[in-house]
Amino acid sequence: MAQPGPLSGITIVDLSRILAGPYCTLLLAELGARVIKVEPPEGDDARHYGPFKGGASTYFASVNRGKESIALDLKSEDGRAIFERLLDKADALVENFRPGTMERLGYGWDSLHARYPGLIYAATSGFGHSGPYSHYPSYDMVVQGLGGIMSITGHPGSPPTRIGTSVGDLAGGLYTAIALNAALVHRERTGEATKVDVALFDCQLALLENAIMRYTVTGQIPGPLGARHPSITPFEAFATADGHLIIAAGNDGLFVKLAEALGRPDLAADPRYRTNQLRNDHQEPLRAEIEGVLRDAGTAHWVAVLEQAGVPCGAINNVAEALAHPQTAARNMLVAVEDPAAGRLELAGNPMKLSGFADPPTRPPAPGLDADRDHILRELGL
Repeated sequence: MAQPGPLSGITIVDLSRILAGPYCTLLLAELGARVIKVEPPEGDDARHYGPFKGGASTYFASVNRGKESIALDLKSEDGRAIFERLLDKADALVENFRPGTMERLGYGWDSLHARYPGLIYAATSGFGHSGPYSHYPSYDMVVQGLGGIMSITGHPGSPPTRIGTSVGDLAGGLYTAIALNAALVHRERTGEATKVDVALFDCQLALLENAIMRYTVTGQIPGPLGARHPSITPFEAFATADGHLIIAAGNDGLFVKLAEALGRPDLAADPRYRTNQLRNDHQEPLRAEIEGVLRDAGTAHWVAVLEQAGVPCGAINNVAEALAHPQTAARNMLVAVEDPAAGRLELAGNPMKLSGFADPPTRPPAPGLDADRDHILRELGL
């Protein structure tokens, strides 16, 4: 049963697997859409990814909760007949196959649009449905490398460093969900269904943010900077007596507050540090001055001092500490799922809070493979 949300009444047929597509449809389910996950007879590959609990993949459970599952062989006559009946009822189809796969099955955009003119078609793939790399296979780590984001991650001189989450797949899922929602609005206004074509590679380029401008404006190729911002100073991680502290003094006023809170008002008066650009030009000596003060006390002390002064700052939490942060519970960002096989699971909550809809502390579990076949077939009159 889909939970209430702004997409209540919208039905998504989800052919996607592993992460990029399932993350998109997880977001749609959180917004109220009914998501019918169509899996091959052997199931989504992610069902075989750990960690496991009670024999069930909690990786799979984390991105497929609240969906329904039916297993269909789209190369068989019966499987195709059921799939096509599902498309009769669907508002959108989501898939993340390599381009050409759906066409070989007879379910590419052109053929589906002719038969189901109201069906939105959302495709997420490594390189999109056009361009010389369109048919190349890809995974998250490949596009993190090719898209440039790994080249600006880590510390100078360090080996190549993957971003700690699957930002290639997750960005693809996010952008697909945004575009699919826009396509639903467009169809509502005009009656016209559209194809959504999102490439993981494109998403990595889009996430390069100011690194693109730094290159196109200056001609200098950005590299890794560790834990500091390339254009704002002081805006980085500083060592304290017992760990590290993030300080984000994003304008001149905040820098004055920081200098005063540290007992070093002379830093704000120093001609080398009077503007952000000057501070950026003299980042290393300013860092040494700030750390010279911070090393006299621990992180918790300085967080209290700087928060009192109104300077944005924070400790660097590990995952356990982040989940234990009081804001996590206050924002319902750890929700409970009672999984038939794994038992109670605690999973990431929904960051999209909407005033007209509840954000319950529990969610329905991910479906077992083919678990919803009977009631789906009954709905289809089969």
